[in-house]
Amino acid sequence: MPGKHLRRLPAALVVAVAALALAACGDQYPNTTFTHLTDLNTATDALWNRLLLLGTIVFVFVEVLLLVTIFKFRKRPNSPAPKQVHGHALLEITWTAIPALILVMIAIPTVKTIFKTQAKAAAGSLQVEVIGHQWWWEFRYPELGVTTANELYIPAGRTVNFALKTKDVLHSFWTPNLGGKRDLISNKTNYLWYTPNADIADQVFNGFCTEYCGSSHANMHFHVYTVSEGDFGKWVDHQKTGALGSPIAATPVMAASMPGMPGMKRDAKVAAAPAVNTAVNTAVNTAVNTAVNTAVNMAADSGYVFPVGKIPAHTIPSTPLPTGEREVKFDDTLLPNGNAVAGRELITSMANLGKAPCLTCHIVKGEMTMMGLTDNSASGPNLTHFGTRHTIAGGIYRSDAKILARWLKNSRLMKPGSIMPTLGTGELDPQSGKKLAAGLDDRQIADIVAYLMTLK
Repeated sequence: MPGKHLRRLPAALVVAVAALALAACGDQYPNTTFTHLTDLNTATDALWNRLLLLGTIVFVFVEVLLLVTIFKFRKRPNSPAPKQVHGHALLEITWTAIPALILVMIAIPTVKTIFKTQAKAAAGSLQVEVIGHQWWWEFRYPELGVTTANELYIPAGRTVNFALKTKDVLHSFWTPNLGGKRDLISNKTNYLWYTPNADIADQVFNGFCTEYCGSSHANMHFHVYTVSEGDFGKWVDHQKTGALGSPIAATPVMAASMPGMPGMKRDAKVAAAPAVNTAVNTAVNTAVNTAVNTAVNMAADSGYVFPVGKIPAHTIPSTPLPTGEREVKFDDTLLPNGNAVAGRELITSMANLGKAPCLTCHIVKGEMTMMGLTDNSASGPNLTHFGTRHTIAGGIYRSDAKILARWLKNSRLMKPGSIMPTLGTGELDPQSGKKLAAGLDDRQIADIVAYLMTLK
């Protein structure tokens, strides 16, 4: 039986080698770190190649020496007992000196690379604060007065210095194609810098959290857009502004307080008030809706947003919507007619539902904020230019009206562990195990979706 198994071994080895060879034939590695797209990746890849070469030489030398020893000095029939020896000074010096020399050859380039990549960023670098949250990313440009979430814009050809912080537990910031995986540690700021090559403008790269941080660790993504200096300047200028699509609240006008018409008795004026109120409010809402639509059209040509047509397929989120018991059902026929003005009213005040307004957690520049909310005190992503983003929910879903509606209705079914509260009436909150008695219906959620999509 042992002989039979040994006869099968060559065939198994051939199959294994063929499988490895076929696996190596692929040329599509969209998230590979073996690139030269930044100075950091170039330096670390050069170090890797040198260590791989030296390691391969050592491996081949040792294995050949081992095989020669095994075959030359193997036991043979009627062979005499091996001669006993005691010490061999030259051999001992040789096998000590060779590894020491190899270690020196490894240590010198390694230390040089460490000093190069750990040095302070060059003067004039773009400063970006990276703040990890469970489970999304916040990006602040402190010198530019810009804050965004899950989508990082950087200019190609300019050094970017990242200050890495966490709001809660440990995270790790990594964009494989650009290099530089580094941890975000509580009560400490880590730094990382690199310079994207000038020729990689108009490209998109996937980013991940690579330090286990809880139930949605695998759902903590982000995207990096490398753009030209000119487009980056346009993007910054636009991000500094208030949300272009943010409408002005409709202010009801009471007809009873309006100046009376000549010859009209007071009782008649008061009786006519409800009809006039309705007409005035309808007119005001229509005007505001028109203003919103105009703002949306203006926003399409304002500033800079990375073109959808240039986004490669491997960076477009493909997370499926939950099904079965975790499915979030929604009446999609309501979405095309969502009322942005009504949505804004809901965003800024949910008192009638017994809930805090969305702006107690989120910031929309140009809108009122609750209790002096700032980026440091906000627990949710900045939504100022939400309508220009290509992803939602920590980068795991496309920014799409149907997906957004379900996210607003029950985010905790869409993403385990989400701290955003369940908002849909009758929805089962997976964290509390209870159904929400008072919340938003599908009509109201459709209005909020319409409003958020105007935030260009």
